Amino acid sequence: MQSIGLHPLDVPDLICFWDFQEETGTPRHSKGLKDYPLVEFQGPIERIAGGIWGQYSARIDRGQWLRIPRKDCPALDIHGEGAQFTVLAWIKRASDCHWQFIAGMWDEADAQRQYALFTSGSRKNNWRTFTRTPAAHQAHSYISAEGGGTPGKGVCYSYGTGATVLAKDRWYFLAATYDQRDMRVYVDGKLDVLENYNPFHYPDKPIFDGGADGADFTVAQRAVPAWHGYPDTKIHQAVGFEGVIGGLAVYDRALTPDEIQRIHDRAAAERGPE
Repeated sequence: MQSIGLHPLDVPDLICFWDFQEETGTPRHSKGLKDYPLVEFQGPIERIAGGIWGQYSARIDRGQWLRIPRKDCPALDIHGEGAQFTVLAWIKRASDCHWQFIAGMWDEADAQRQYALFTSGSRKNNWRTFTRTPAAHQAHSYISAEGGGTPGKGVCYSYGTGATVLAKDRWYFLAATYDQRDMRVYVDGKLDVLENYNPFHYPDKPIFDGGADGADFTVAQRAVPAWHGYPDTKIHQAVGFEGVIGGLAVYDRALTPDEIQRIHDRAAAERGPE
């Protein structure tokens, strides 16, 4: 059978691609330009049957997460004038909590935000008015030019929000990009257009440089180790992702709509048995 689409490894400017085929309790190694292993925290993260890029995926329970220390992943430290990024993730959400973090370098507690992919934010932000209104379980593409909150707002308002409400226990392919003009959110290979929210116009913004003390690269929890007591504290109970992840990739440019669609097509062809 002739293959279709594009494998993430075949797309230029890939930094890391994790397929989560490793056994429970072991580091998850990346393919691509760099082998940066993701290390588990809060107990072993279970390898389960049913995958995207192979037979397996990783099941992340409430409070669990994965991390690469900043000093060990310099290529993922995307920042500065002209910086672009793409984060791709194949996920099934299992929680109704708000502000579920998927992946990126994003430490809010220490004002070290850079770039990230989220789902399930309780608010979306209109890029024309910079006012927020209620959202549901949608996907979000984030950057920060300041590291801290948006000036005059307290929290970060620079993020795009897709239209699709993500159902629980269903696979989705999510993509978050920034090309120095717009932040964009894609769902299942398509630009998830939502007028005034996605694309989110935010031209010529540098991505914050956290320096030596900046954020680590994390999966399923955003700020490490600053959310003391997570996941048990009430104030910060909504910071983590709970569910299944079947693949994750990071590029140091914004992929094109055609590339994202073709990766989606290939993933559909490659998907392992349920």
